[in-house]
Amino acid sequence: MKTYMERMRELREDNDLTQYDIAKLLKTTQQTYSRYEQGINELPIRHLITLCRFYQVTSDYLLGLSD
Repeated sequence: MKTYMERMRELREDNDLTQYDIAKLLKTTQQTYSRYEQGINELPIRHLITLCRFYQVTSDYLLGLSD
């Protein structure tokens, strides 16, 4: 199964969005969001919830626990 970092990137790219676009949605910087995708920083739960709602996916899917 894919990691949550891979899923975040895949969802973003499939929707033709930039890291800046998603960072703006999360009210953070592009650099911080980039660190989430790279696995350098852990994704806060509040951002996980926002991304799940935005992409209309479950947290299990985004976290790589289900397909």
